[in-house]
Formats: sequence, structure tokens, C-alpha cells
Amino acid sequence: MMIQPIALSQLQQPASIAQKAAPAAGSPSELSESFANVLKNAIDSASAQEQAVHKVNNEYLIGQADISQVMIVSQQAQLTLQLVTQVRNKAVEAYQDIMRMQI
Repeated sequence: MMIQPIALSQLQQPASIAQKAAPAAGSPSELSESFANVLKNAIDSASAQEQAVHKVNNEYLIGQADISQVMIVSQQAQLTLQLVTQVRNKAVEAYQDIMRMQI
């Protein structure tokens, strides 16, 4: 059994999320909308990768995919989910820090 190489163009990388989050100057409302869009894109990406895991898993079950493909796709989805979780945790932590500030 030969291991087929994977082209980098086939992989969805979490770095693409960071590239979409280019710093922008503007009003606070514009910045919050931009941040909301970045979070929405990250969640959509995680959801798309979860669907890809299910698809490749089903293909594996009927013999159309290799176990290595299943493992790679599942690890990508896991890393994306960890990234989204950490971003959420940092956002909640920042919100809590702001709420504790004295005026």
C-alpha cells in the first residue's frame, strides 16, 4: 500500500482565519463588527471541517478513503476547534476584565 502525498492546497489551515483578521482603523462599532465577522468565519470554518470529517469517515466506511485521510482531516478539525475555543476563552476573559474595572 502506497502512501499518497498530500498537497498543501488540499489542507485548510487555521492561519487563513488570522489572515482574514487584518487590522483595521475605524470607529469602535466598525471594529466590533469586524471582530464579530472574524469569529463568525472561524466558527463557520470549524463547522465546515466537522462536516468534512463526517464525509471522509463515511467514505472510509465504504472503502473509498484511506485511514490516513480520516486521521488528517480529524486532526485538522480538532486543531480548528481548539483555536476557536481559545479565542472564545480569551474574549470572555477580556470581557470579565472590563467588567471588573472601576470607573
